[in-house]
Amino acid sequence: MTRAGQHEALDDETHARWMKFARPGRRLFVHLVGLEIEDVRADYCRMRLPFRPELRQGGGVLHGGALSTLLDSVMVPAVGSMLDRGAQFSTVDLHVQFIGAARDEDVVAEGWVTRRGRSVVFGESEARGADGGRLIGKAVLTFNVAPG
Repeated sequence: MTRAGQHEALDDETHARWMKFARPGRRLFVHLVGLEIEDVRADYCRMRLPFRPELRQGGGVLHGGALSTLLDSVMVPAVGSMLDRGAQFSTVDLHVQFIGAARDEDVVAEGWVTRRGRSVVFGESEARGADGGRLIGKAVLTFNVAPG
């Protein structure tokens, strides 16, 4: 079950712009890790981290840094979806809870805005194993926002 239905659809131009965020063609960190956007709506995004053996840590499970990257990155389109083009924003606080472990499976995260202020946006994200929906981790995030 996803949270997508709790969020309004974006206009076509904004939707197309944010769906390109994790697409090849630009050289961003999200491409290095391999993140893929599956859905973006007003104040919401769903993103996938496809399994790759090189994302494992020494114990054989998904590295915590890769999971943290997913939990943070899924919030970027969610936060940006309702900002004017050219607005700048960045994560200023990220609190991650590692709840389970992912082994040899994709991980899917959802991120959503919980509150918007003029210069600060708050959000939450959750990551689950794609095979069984098991909760892997969650995060609470704060973003600083500056108008474009």
